[in-house]
Amino acid sequence: MTDTLRPAETAVAPAAPDSPQKLKRSIGVVGGTLLTLSCVTPASTLFVVVPDLLGSLGTATALTIAIGSLLCVAVAFCYSELGTLVPSAGGEYAMVSTLAGRLAGWLVFVLSLLVVMIVPPVIAMGTADYLEPIVRLDPSLAGAAVMLLATLAGLLDLRANAWITGVFLVLEVVAAAVVAVLGFAHSERGLGSLASMEVAGADGRPDAVTALLVVSGLAIALFITQGFASAVYLSEELENPRRNVARTVLATLGISAVIILVPVVAITLGASDLAELTGGDISAMVTAWSNSAVGTFVSLCVALAIVNAGIVMVIQNSRVLFASARDRAWPEPVNAVFSRLGRFGSPWVATLAVGIPGAALCFVNLDTLYGVTGVSVTGMYLLVAVAALLSRRGVHRHARAWRMPLWPAVPALLIVVLGYVLTRQEPGHLLWTGGIMAVATSYWVLYLRPRATTRWLVTLPEDARS
Repeated sequence: MTDTLRPAETAVAPAAPDSPQKLKRSIGVVGGTLLTLSCVTPASTLFVVVPDLLGSLGTATALTIAIGSLLCVAVAFCYSELGTLVPSAGGEYAMVSTLAGRLAGWLVFVLSLLVVMIVPPVIAMGTADYLEPIVRLDPSLAGAAVMLLATLAGLLDLRANAWITGVFLVLEVVAAAVVAVLGFAHSERGLGSLASMEVAGADGRPDAVTALLVVSGLAIALFITQGFASAVYLSEELENPRRNVARTVLATLGISAVIILVPVVAITLGASDLAELTGGDISAMVTAWSNSAVGTFVSLCVALAIVNAGIVMVIQNSRVLFASARDRAWPEPVNAVFSRLGRFGSPWVATLAVGIPGAALCFVNLDTLYGVTGVSVTGMYLLVAVAALLSRRGVHRHARAWRMPLWPAVPALLIVVLGYVLTRQEPGHLLWTGGIMAVATSYWVLYLRPRATTRWLVTLPEDARS
C-alpha cells in the first residue's frame, strides 16, 4: 500500500548538496502562455485537424469543437490544481506519483514518454504540405529537418525560446485571423446554419448529422486544444507557480479555443456550398475568397506554426526526461547524463535525446504508433483525473494550491468519460500499449520498487515545499 498511496512528504526526495541543479524560474504567465500556445499550434490544428471534422460533421463542426472545449475545461481544472500542488518539470508523472502513488506515477511517465517521442515527428512531417507553394520536399526529409532545427533551438535559454516562439505564434494568429475575416466577409448563410447539422453526402445532397456522430467527433475535438495541459511541464520554471500555473493553463485553453473556433465559424458561413465545406480544403477557400498570394501567405504561416510546435515540444519533452533522471528513475550513469544542464540552463543531453530520435522517426511508418499515442494520451488523462480525485486527502487537504470548483464531481466525471473512450479504441492499439505497460511494470517490480529509498524519488523545488 505504501507504493500505491505514498504521502507527499515521503515521496519527495530531500535536497542533497550534490543533487542535480534545479531549473531556474525565468518566465511569467505571458512567456509560459506563449510557449504553451505554441505547443497547441492553433493554426496548424485549424488547417490539419479541422478539415477531417468538416468532412464528417459539416455544419456541426463548430458546435462539436465548442462542446469539446467545454469538456477540456474539466481537464484544465485537474491540471491546474495538481500543477500548483506539485509544480515540477516532471508534469503528469510528478503529480500522479505524489498524489496517487509511485507505481501510478511511473506508468504515467511511460505513457507520456510514448507521446513525447512520437507526436513531434508526426507533426513535423506535415511541413512539406504547406511549403508546396514554394518548393516540393519529401515529407520525411522536411520533418527530420524541422526536428533537428527544433533540437538546436531547445538548447537555448528558455526566455529566449519564449520570444522566438512568440514571434512565430503571432504569424499563426495572423493566418487564423485572415481566414476569419475573409470567411465572414464572404458569408453565404446565416448563423442559424451552425445548428443545421448537415454534411454533403456522396451524391452531393445534404445528409443529417446525428447526435452520435457529434459524440464520436468529440475525440478529435478534444485533441484540438489538448496542448494546453503541457503548461505543467513549465511549472518549475514559472515565477510564483502557486498562482501562475493555473493562470497559464486556463489562459492557454481559452485563447486557443477562440483562435480555432472563430475561424471555423467563419469557414462554415463563408463556404460557397455544403460540398465545398465538407471538402475541407481551407487553403482553396482562402484563395477563392482572395487570391493565390494570400493563399500562399497563409500556407507559409502554417508551415512556421509547425516549426514552432516542434521547438516547443522538444523544449517541454526534454524537461520530462531531465526530471525523470533527476528523480533517479534509471541506473546511476544514465541519471547523471540526462540530468546535466548546459550553459544556458537547459537540459542539453535530454534535449538531444528527445530531438535526434524524433528526426529518425520521421523515416518510420507511424500509423500504428500514432494509434498507440491516442491510447496513451487517454490513459494518461485518466490517471491524472484519479490523482485529482485524491488531491485533497490527508496532508494535501490544507496545502497551498489553486483549487478547482465542483470537486470531486469534475475528476469523477472525467474518469467515467475517459474510461469509456478507452473501450472504443482499436484492439491492436490497446494490445501494443498494454504490452509496453507490462514491460514498464516489470521494470518497476524488478528494479525500482526494491530500491524505493534511492530510486524514483519525486523532487520538488525548494520554494514549492512550503
